[in-house]
Amino acid sequence: MRRRLIQSTLAVVLIVIAVFGVSLVVVETKTISTTAQERVESEAVQLASIVDSRILGAEQITSEILADQVGDERYAVVRIPGQKPIEVGEKPSGDVIEATRTGEEGETVTVQEPRSAVTREVGRTLLIIGAVALLAVIAAVLLALRQADRLASPLTDLAETAERLGSGDPRPRRKRYGVPELDRVADVLDASAERIARMLTAERRLAADASHQLRTPLTALSMRLEEITLTDDPDTVKEEATIALTQVERLTDVVERLLTNSRDPRTGSAVTFDLDEVIQQQLAEWRPAYRSAGRAIVSSGKRHLKAVGTPGAVAQVLAALIENSLMHGGGTVALRTRVTGNQAVIEVTDEGPGVPADLGARIFERTISGRNSTGIGLAVARDLAEADGGRLEMLQAKPPVFGLFLSRTPVKKKGEGDRTVR
Repeated sequence: MRRRLIQSTLAVVLIVIAVFGVSLVVVETKTISTTAQERVESEAVQLASIVDSRILGAEQITSEILADQVGDERYAVVRIPGQKPIEVGEKPSGDVIEATRTGEEGETVTVQEPRSAVTREVGRTLLIIGAVALLAVIAAVLLALRQADRLASPLTDLAETAERLGSGDPRPRRKRYGVPELDRVADVLDASAERIARMLTAERRLAADASHQLRTPLTALSMRLEEITLTDDPDTVKEEATIALTQVERLTDVVERLLTNSRDPRTGSAVTFDLDEVIQQQLAEWRPAYRSAGRAIVSSGKRHLKAVGTPGAVAQVLAALIENSLMHGGGTVALRTRVTGNQAVIEVTDEGPGVPADLGARIFERTISGRNSTGIGLAVARDLAEADGGRLEMLQAKPPVFGLFLSRTPVKKKGEGDRTVR
């Protein structure tokens, strides 16, 4: 492209020089020739006038007297009847420009100028025109190089940007070139880079969330299957298989929930459900893991509470809190239910050292963790809670208390009260 721009610019300049330069040469040549002829004629008239005045005054006429009236490189001859011709200057050889005038006293004056003088003047003019044309060509080349760089370099940059996008580097360059059309292309590429970056971020986030959220049900399923392989009791096998099927259903629900959240985190399928069922399911799922760690998990608080939300999502939030207590907490983990206003609250607490002060305000941010964990669990749990219109908060740092707030539909029953389950 750079070569084509230079060639096209040079072609235009050369055409202009050829058209106007030739015309200028013709005009200047004719002008110089006409000027020389007029100059010779003017000198002939002037000499004739001087000779007339001297003849009338009976004054002497010599070549020395007339020499001052004849310019350099010109030759003049005065012929007075009855006298010898008077010559001024050196007679030129070759082609000449000549003018003759006759005076009132019958004398004739002839003035000649060699045509070579005109030729030299025409040559000087042509040299000047040629120099100007050369300067015009040089200026055109420099301008063409500048314009070629101004247009070709941005195109090269845009091609590199497109190549980077194709190779998976979606960083926008934010570079503009002062050319509206090229800047428009750069805007589109930067916008595309931002969209690709968002999509890649969403995909990575989905992969990280899926890895984290699927780990717990897969671990629980693996434990149930191990229990089946270690027993010959049909009733135990049946019980463990039933629990394993429940885990498979939860696994399916987790996958569907993750996919739904990746498309629209606010798209939920909230229903009215019994909190006790979700809590008991989590207790049954996590007791083996806590038993293996020499710890206990219990529930207490208000029973028979109804809440509005997605049971699978609430189960995932509780699982994240329980797992967090298993990894980072200590002692017994307690799930307490209570009512505040028109909300049902599930509190998860343990007897561990709590959340460090430097992490308290950032505990729900991604990649924030007090130990060598992913730092994803609490962030995903908060997203799931908010997707159902609830919220997840850290109510206390030491000992740690996390509260899951859900909208509720109160159902009053006789004998409803507080009860502890172990």
